[in-house]
Amino acid sequence: MYDTARRIALVKQRVRENTRRRQRCEAISLSAACMLLCTVLMQAADAFAVQGQTAAWGSFGTMLLREDAGGYVLVAVVSFAAAVVITALCFRLKIREKQKKGAANKHARHEKEEKSQ
Repeated sequence: MYDTARRIALVKQRVRENTRRRQRCEAISLSAACMLLCTVLMQAADAFAVQGQTAAWGSFGTMLLREDAGGYVLVAVVSFAAAVVITALCFRLKIREKQKKGAANKHARHEKEEKSQ
């Protein structure tokens, strides 16, 4: 049988592994969501773009000078709004993780003080 210190060390190691696994899963999920959003926005830009002769081929800035550039503007506004939402969600997740970590540290300090008394 393990002594108490060894069991606590093993539990902490499993907690770190689970936290790392969860963070990796969150990062992969966010990356997949960003790639999906990028693909959807590219398809939307292609669908809204009107085929026609432009002054400079391959230059999207000149496309906005045309009168039928509403689709590009719509896609830009939607992509900016999506980026803002994703950023806000990431900040909320980070704050929540800090709060959980702070509560765990507070609990650990309290236990340490009880042991020393």
